[in-house]
Amino acid sequence: MITGSAPIAGDVLDFLKICFCCPIVEGYGLTESAAASCVMDVEDTVTGHVGGPVESLKIRLKDLPEMSYMSTDKPYPRGEICMKGPSIFSGYYKREDKTAEAFTEDGWFQTGDVGMVFENGSIKIIDRSKNIFKLSQGEYIAPEKIEQIMTLSPMIEQCFLYGDSFKNACVAIVIPEKDWVTNWARQNNVTGEFQELCASNDALKKVIQDDMLRLAKEKKLSSLEKPKQFILWHEPCTIENNLVTSTFKLKRNVAKEHFKPQIDQMYEKVAEQEAAFAAANPSRA
Repeated sequence: MITGSAPIAGDVLDFLKICFCCPIVEGYGLTESAAASCVMDVEDTVTGHVGGPVESLKIRLKDLPEMSYMSTDKPYPRGEICMKGPSIFSGYYKREDKTAEAFTEDGWFQTGDVGMVFENGSIKIIDRSKNIFKLSQGEYIAPEKIEQIMTLSPMIEQCFLYGDSFKNACVAIVIPEKDWVTNWARQNNVTGEFQELCASNDALKKVIQDDMLRLAKEKKLSSLEKPKQFILWHEPCTIENNLVTSTFKLKRNVAKEHFKPQIDQMYEKVAEQEAAFAAANPSRA
């Protein structure tokens, strides 16, 4: 069996191997590379990587010093995955500007995915290079990594992390799992519709916040990677409301405008928190 299109947790993959009693290999690729670019060996029993490149492709790593990913990293080289070969597309239709952005001067396609290469040549996808933002401290944040961590929670269906380059903290829009919220409300004798609970139930928000902090600690997120404020939102990001693409990737620019009132409100609360802290701790302000 083969899995691809999106990352799968190692423990889930191991569990499925036991359930189905057959090899399950993970692959990696893009539309621009005619899908399959890397795939695990059928006899490889180690999970957590996508194997090595297929025979028709060459892969190299591009240094990303602003994200501290370098091909000289030890013990394993890290960097943006670049590809070259006959299966790589020639360009975007009538978009010469986008095509130029996608390729290096010597013809390597830049995937936007950050990989780590093990000694046997297998690759682990660890980050995204294209969807990053910088906070006012000069620190770069990779939101997709953090969003994927937060959605490991059974309480959270979707998460949109946002950071303003003129602010010193991230904020987040969190869409809870509706079924989980319904069960939680029933078990705690809480009444109200899903939208109402998301908007105004402090106990629900506290439970979800505690689980977000648990995941942040487990995955060793830095203090800057943890959203300083978040709100619970009742409406998922879908193709119909134009917040995700046809391949279910978040349209960040659209989401930023869609949630602008909520983002502004959260940053106001961050400013209030900082002002209160400065007043209470004048020596540390």
